[in-house]
Amino acid sequence: MASTADIRNGVVLSIDGQLWSVVEFQHVKPGKGGAFVRTKLKNVVSGKVVDKTFNAGAKVDIQNVDRSDYQYLYNDGESFVFMDVKDYDQINVSDKVVGDAARFLLENMNVTIAMHDGLPLYIEMPPSVVLEITYTEPGLQGDRSNAGNKPATVETGAEIQVPLFVDQGTKVKVDTRTGDYLGRVND
Repeated sequence: MASTADIRNGVVLSIDGQLWSVVEFQHVKPGKGGAFVRTKLKNVVSGKVVDKTFNAGAKVDIQNVDRSDYQYLYNDGESFVFMDVKDYDQINVSDKVVGDAARFLLENMNVTIAMHDGLPLYIEMPPSVVLEITYTEPGLQGDRSNAGNKPATVETGAEIQVPLFVDQGTKVKVDTRTGDYLGRVND
């Protein structure tokens, strides 16, 4: 068993039989009373985020989570198929584990998959991806970046908001965490 001194960002804790990833932590030493550790935890399976406070020195159950690089191959209708880039083994990952990452997942894209006891827990996407706009209303002469936004569909089928001057066929950079437009990409 580890103690609260071992808590770091990204560490996975087992609390009441569930796995929680540490998103943020802060050691607090108030002027009066004992020290404590304030944490923000994210449930590895459901994605629920909670705040939890531990007394300093309390025992915590840190779990071993392996993160490996995988390449996305295809979706077979029931699950997503990934290939380990080191030994070329293929694994099937359920829609539930992939979650919102599916919105920006392109074939042959490299991702990191966190595994615990051989089961995939979650997928870490690259911070941003380059996608082509497959449909959007045409822009008008004089549209500028600060004039507003319009909906656009990207090649993965996800809908994002882009500035009015962006046209169909344009490649754009998209933040995978929020789905925000980051800019145009020139080939």
